[in-house]
Amino acid sequence: MNPRRQRDCKLAAAMALFSVAVLAGCVGGQQTSHDFNGAIGDSRAGKKLIVSDGCGSCHTIPGIYTARGLVGPPLYFFGRRTMIAGELPNTPENLTRWLLNPRAVEPATAMPALGLSTDQARDIAAYLETLH
Repeated sequence: MNPRRQRDCKLAAAMALFSVAVLAGCVGGQQTSHDFNGAIGDSRAGKKLIVSDGCGSCHTIPGIYTARGLVGPPLYFFGRRTMIAGELPNTPENLTRWLLNPRAVEPATAMPALGLSTDQARDIAAYLETLH
C-alpha cells in the first residue's frame, strides 16, 4: 500500500473511532454530573430550567439560542473555569451552592437568588459543566 493511501486509511479509522465514541456518549439519555456528596444533576433538565427561569435574560449561554443577555458574564467554557464569581473553586458542589444563594457567597453580586430547589440547582450546574 502506498504511503498516502496508508495515511488515508489511518485517518478514516481514527474518524470512525471518534464517531463511535461520540455516539456512545449520546446513548442512554441524560448526561449527569456528580458533586462531592455523590448527588447527581441532570444536564438536560438543567438546560430546560435555564430556559424557563430566564437565565438568558442576563447571560449569554452556549447551546441556548435565546440566552443572549449582556448583564451577567457570558458562560462560554464554564466547565473549564477554575473559579465561580472569583470566590469559589469551580466544583459541582460549589456551583450548586452559588446557584442556591449567590449573595451568601458574594454579597455584592448582582445575581439574584432564583428560588431554586437543591435538585434544580444541581441540574443547572450539570448543564453548565458541559460547557467546555
